[in-house]
Amino acid sequence: MLRGKLLQEGDGGYDEARRVWNAMINRRPGLIARCAGTQDVVHSVRFAREHGLLVSVRGGGHSVAGNAVCDGGLMIDLSPMKGIRTDPDRRVAWAEAGLRLSEFDRDTQAHGLATTLGIASDTGIAGLTLGGGYGWLNGRFGLACDNVTSAEVVTADGRVLTASATENADLFWGIRGGGGNFGVVTRFEYRLHPMDHVLSGMVMYPWGQAREALQMFHRFSITAPDAVTTIGTIVKAPDGNSTIAISVCYSGPVEEGEKLLEPLRSFGPPIADTIKPMRYVEMQRASDEHFPPGGHYYWKTSLLRDLSDGAIHVFLKYGQELPTAQSVIFLQQLHGAASRIGPTETAFPHRYHNYDCGPLFGWEDPADSERCIRLARDCWTALRPFYSRSVYLNALGEEGDPRIREAFGPNYAGVVALKNKYDPTNLFRLNPNIKPTV
Repeated sequence: MLRGKLLQEGDGGYDEARRVWNAMINRRPGLIARCAGTQDVVHSVRFAREHGLLVSVRGGGHSVAGNAVCDGGLMIDLSPMKGIRTDPDRRVAWAEAGLRLSEFDRDTQAHGLATTLGIASDTGIAGLTLGGGYGWLNGRFGLACDNVTSAEVVTADGRVLTASATENADLFWGIRGGGGNFGVVTRFEYRLHPMDHVLSGMVMYPWGQAREALQMFHRFSITAPDAVTTIGTIVKAPDGNSTIAISVCYSGPVEEGEKLLEPLRSFGPPIADTIKPMRYVEMQRASDEHFPPGGHYYWKTSLLRDLSDGAIHVFLKYGQELPTAQSVIFLQQLHGAASRIGPTETAFPHRYHNYDCGPLFGWEDPADSERCIRLARDCWTALRPFYSRSVYLNALGEEGDPRIREAFGPNYAGVVALKNKYDPTNLFRLNPNIKPTV
């Protein structure tokens, strides 16, 4: 029935297909359907239902928690589906779900256009968008999900539906922040915006100024205009010492940006300053080297509204104990246009200035796994008194119902009702899972 390949253990390409960005994930699906198009997805979904198979769905393969890969079941692999068509006159792009950010950007940037899509170029567009989609342009243009104008969805009963403001509007609401709970999205239509060059880079401050630098970062971020988006990190400098690094993107006129970013560049002064005009795609690739595919990764975050002195104390304590050069403690900003959408207008509810915040630790030697994971969890636990009771869906692993409720807040009843309608048997459950109640 498939145009694409069907793989099982022992077949050529099987190990490559089951491999994802995070090397901690080492699962072995019974079958991998390498889908060549939407109809392959339909056949795979119907086959899984008929035979009662566990299902996972792989998009771009940047699955930190590993939900893209199942043990023993059927992995529906969308990664061969990389079609994209950009209409520069209408400023829209139709993009298949196997694309990564770099592949999407390559096509849209040929026309000087972009949309909000993450901060690492090898991230898959599908998982990022379905969970909300923080990114460098969220202050000006909203989240990735806010720029979706329609989507093609294969539901649990094998139907192919269009989800938009005028067709299956309830499903359209749910896929914008509800993750992969309601079906397999095979194609997105995105709204695009003129974007060519940005003013971007990083400033780094010595550890002796860490407290003051974090306080300054917060003051700067909460007053920044829409065209500025920030990420604050504690990271190891090349000499092995912990340091404060503030990454920034300004997406307006360069001369205006130079003035707006001056407080970051004059504070301290910094020990390093890489801020400069650059092509948008250069900025999107800037963090790739620090988090290469094939490393071992673990993160645990929640949302932080205010960077208080108490929270800074925890940052400094654990920032001195970063286990590896690939490990960071980060604060990724949501603000501006993304914060001005009503909390119930999409399934993504966290419409206020916040930081997705916590440890993201990476290491190479599997023997370091226990130590790094334990330290990351300790850091998150120490920060918990300062977090709001909310979490970014894309930061979740298999953490149970309380954290799922935190991810959806006032929208929890709505997403459960949608799950009951579109996936009452919970076929799509390898995700931050909304359990049906029917």
